[in-house]
Amino acid sequence: MKFLRTLFWVVVAVSLAIFAVGNWNDVSINLWGNLQAEVKLPVLLLLIFLIGFLPTYFIMRGRLWSVKRKLALAERPPVAPMPAPPAFEPQTEEELA
Repeated sequence: MKFLRTLFWVVVAVSLAIFAVGNWNDVSINLWGNLQAEVKLPVLLLLIFLIGFLPTYFIMRGRLWSVKRKLALAERPPVAPMPAPPAFEPQTEEELA
């Protein structure tokens, strides 16, 4: 199974490399005013992918962290309350004698 997973990622990496080499063209992006940026197409696609993926990934990781923390608190054994110290009763003079 580990071999299939490795083979899958190798195929994905090779496919992305072939795509990047085949589309290594300049793309003109109109920013604000008359300002333009020349960016290679694969770099632009990677940047757009990261802009969409990273916020979602961080939200998911934050929720998982919160759930794991709550689960750890729920699984912790309950702490038994300390018994109250005995109440102090002053002794009367009859008890002292």
